[in-house]
Amino acid sequence: MAVDQEQIITSKRDVVGRTNLKQFPWWFLIILAIAGYMTIRIIIDPLYQGIFNTILQGIGTTLYVTVISFVFALLLGLILGLGRVSTNPIWRNLSISYIEFIRGVPMLVLIFTISFAVVPMFARTFGLSNNSVSLTTRAIIALVLIYGAYIAEIFRAGIESIGRGQSEAARSLGMSRVQSMRYVILPQAIRNVMPALGNDLIALLKDTSLVSVLGVREMTQVARLSVSTSFRYEETYFILTLFYLTMTLVLSLLLQWLQRRVGAKG
Repeated sequence: MAVDQEQIITSKRDVVGRTNLKQFPWWFLIILAIAGYMTIRIIIDPLYQGIFNTILQGIGTTLYVTVISFVFALLLGLILGLGRVSTNPIWRNLSISYIEFIRGVPMLVLIFTISFAVVPMFARTFGLSNNSVSLTTRAIIALVLIYGAYIAEIFRAGIESIGRGQSEAARSLGMSRVQSMRYVILPQAIRNVMPALGNDLIALLKDTSLVSVLGVREMTQVARLSVSTSFRYEETYFILTLFYLTMTLVLSLLLQWLQRRVGAKG
């Protein structure tokens, strides 16, 4: 019997070991190896150092555009998401029309249209000159209007994931529809959609590279300008890739930590 128990214990340990081996994040080690190799090249190679320092000049603009765009896109998305589930037919249909319009047009086309058609049109309406709105501001406006539509669908899904009984219970306690949405439904919905919002933040960080077509001096545009004079395509774009990869991985880890903290408190 003792031998059988030892065999069972050994077999269980083997199964657990194989399971842990399969679940080990080998992909993360591969990415770390690539990032490590590039980091060493940057440290020991003066050419890589120069390109790294050049691209580094655009990281502030990239982060600025990302943060400001995401904050305002959250507000717009929340308004549109509430309109999407509203019982008011005008608000609901306007929200749906906006969301479907934005989602039905390529992002690059929308960036051009908003930056060079919509923004100048509104500038003329308010008596402003076309040059009074900077390219960075136009890029932020475009990203806010685009991502607001996508975030609206996330909020809609989060709100609809909360059982109707929650709202009915709040109404039975004397809360109005607005109060029940604010104090009961939305806090739970936001907690449910945090992973999806985190994914959109990472996507927005990567999509800031698209505003380089407007001439905004973020990392991609700085890299393009550097290449136009140095003709070091391989080194420049490998380092640019490393920048985005590092930023998205760090942001992903921070978001996972935040989600665990929120989940633990919930």
